[in-house]
Amino acid sequence: MSTSRAANRPIDRISTAPAFTEADADALNSRFTGASTQELLGSVLREGLVGRVAVVSSFGAESAVLLHLVASIAPATPVLFLDTRRHFPETLAYRDLLIERLGLTGVLNLTPDAAVLEARDASNLRWSYDPDGCCEIRKVVPLAGALAHFDASITGRKGFQSDTRAGLPRFEIDHADTAGRLKVNPLADWNSDDIAAYFATHDLPAHPLVAQGYPSIGCSPCTSKVAPGEDPRAGRWRGWDKTECGIHVPGQDDTEGDLPPEFDPVF
Repeated sequence: MSTSRAANRPIDRISTAPAFTEADADALNSRFTGASTQELLGSVLREGLVGRVAVVSSFGAESAVLLHLVASIAPATPVLFLDTRRHFPETLAYRDLLIERLGLTGVLNLTPDAAVLEARDASNLRWSYDPDGCCEIRKVVPLAGALAHFDASITGRKGFQSDTRAGLPRFEIDHADTAGRLKVNPLADWNSDDIAAYFATHDLPAHPLVAQGYPSIGCSPCTSKVAPGEDPRAGRWRGWDKTECGIHVPGQDDTEGDLPPEFDPVF
């Protein structure tokens, strides 16, 4: 290559900018104001509006609605399920039932690293004294690794579920890291009546624990029944100042924290 040609060659640059910005999320929220959930999902799943996308599902109490919507549009969409090794047996059976019933072909089971569990939760009791740390090794880390391959994730979160979710937008930036992934919440404006009507209209099977008083279902040690009139998520991490799973706090260091001296869990 001559010196002159080398001098004129464009400089290679690696972009480190986030894939999406707050302005992008705002623009998408404006674009889909008044649009139906099906229209929104059609653009995201069929047209590739936000790039490579995966659904994150707990296969919990209301999960069948979002999964049915996705299956009706693009049944091969990747669906990420965090198999924490602490789920109710009923949840695992329900997952298998919905996969078969809805024809989902892209379900991926994400599991925590066995070596990490042995090092940091060999007793399986971390949930009882450090629920955030338990969520990190069983949910946050496995999900972060999987989402590194996607530009956006679709969640089943809804604004009515708790005070912390009130006003939830349909599109938002995932602040778990600096990648600038988009988080899509197509059911953000649905209410409990909408959910019940969709279940009835499409004859969707209910999670077997719902009838037993569990309107929100996570891992078995951290999920309890909810009394009439309580927040639907009141049974999650009851007694702890914790309302969400899988939330990563930047700078948080919980690499320490084996069972403290004289720890006596109460069951």
